[in-house]
Amino acid sequence: MPIPSAEPAPARSLTELNAAIRSLVHGGLGSPDARREYERLLVAWAAAVRTDGSKAA
Repeated sequence: MPIPSAEPAPARSLTELNAAIRSLVHGGLGSPDARREYERLLVAWAAAVRTDGSKAA
């Protein structure tokens, strides 16, 4: 039996997160706020990938 993760399930799908990341990058990462949002989205995307991958296993 798999051990449950301590991380919360992602609130957004991989598709939604990918679109948000692309949009943010397209708009530019020149401001500190944009870079922080980019980092937050990447962390959420990585969590979604781990969650999605564990479902496939």
